[in-house]
Amino acid sequence: MTETVVSTSASRSGAAPAAPEPDVPAPAPHPSAPAPGRREGRLRALDGLRLVAALMVAVYHYAGRGGDVTQAWGTSPKLQFPTLSAFAAYGCLGVQIFFVISGFVICMSGWGRSPRSFFASRASRLLPAYWVAVVLVTAVFALPAVVYEAVSPSDALVNLTLLQQPLGADRVLGVCWTLWVEIRFYALFALCVVLPGANRRRVVLFCAVWTLAAVVAEAAHEPLLDLVLMPEYAPYFIGGIGLYLVHRDRRDALAWGIVAVGFLIGQHYAVDSLWNASDPDAFAHRTTFGIVGVVAFGFAAVAAIALGLLNRVNWRRLTVAGALTYPFYLVHEHLGWVVIRVLHRGLHLPSSAAFALTLASMLLLAWLLNRFVEKPLTPRLRAALSRVR
Repeated sequence: MTETVVSTSASRSGAAPAAPEPDVPAPAPHPSAPAPGRREGRLRALDGLRLVAALMVAVYHYAGRGGDVTQAWGTSPKLQFPTLSAFAAYGCLGVQIFFVISGFVICMSGWGRSPRSFFASRASRLLPAYWVAVVLVTAVFALPAVVYEAVSPSDALVNLTLLQQPLGADRVLGVCWTLWVEIRFYALFALCVVLPGANRRRVVLFCAVWTLAAVVAEAAHEPLLDLVLMPEYAPYFIGGIGLYLVHRDRRDALAWGIVAVGFLIGQHYAVDSLWNASDPDAFAHRTTFGIVGVVAFGFAAVAAIALGLLNRVNWRRLTVAGALTYPFYLVHEHLGWVVIRVLHRGLHLPSSAAFALTLASMLLLAWLLNRFVEKPLTPRLRAALSRVR
């Protein structure tokens, strides 16, 4: 997926992960649906996959594209990383993997929840780290020593609402465009599934209607339909929802059909938007096989988790990895470019060392945000929103 306290034009060509989700239950030990009221453990393999997708996007932003990152390195990443850059260009597809994961997790988290509880869960998950990241990035980009262009104070304030993109304001976080995609998905799912009450029939109908409506929207070329139905991203969310139904019952033929259609349409959109072999000015030339392969990997990895094939991947450290993914996603792009500039052009560290240290520093910052922002504020905000009438 794509993405300015920096100028927005360059970031829009990039890709970034969508917001990671919490509270992932463990797979059912048999094909039948879990018993009502049964509390399941955490799918730690899904936490690990989220971090893998986030790292894919970070590698893309540091070594797989041109634009503002060139200012950080001083030259094109193609010159800094002649071999890595060709593979890093596929890292933007981590966004598609995130959307598949999001479809799975949102269907799980909305099952049996009231609309108020669903809203409180989503808002409390997204907002605390997001607000702090907006303030932090705005402050850093306002420093005289930082070369990137800061947004106006008014646009920075609008960014705190998460509605800057539809309002046409410059974005503080280049990656926040994916949050706008996620919010629209949450709204559709809440109105069509959570509000009337989630059950298999309603979820299947939602997936079928959304798939058809998104295809119609694509054919109609109607901006309002595109805004609401998101035809380019819908197949990934729908495929993830189908995989959650598979997680509940692996013999569910309709669920497998939803997954298959989601993949087939999703790979079409990925190839259509990212295949650039005929563009002589492209940073790197992605192949159709490579694009389809990465999308297939995302679907296959979530399917393996849904089927319980990765139950043994249950290391506690993967829970930490999952917790770091969202704050890492928020800060890694623009602040990472600042760190690269300091390490590589300021301290003259080799490219490989600057690259590794930048990733490590962004993961450390993500840990600090999780420890001192998300852990204390998320439960308080969820409790406060749950009490609102």
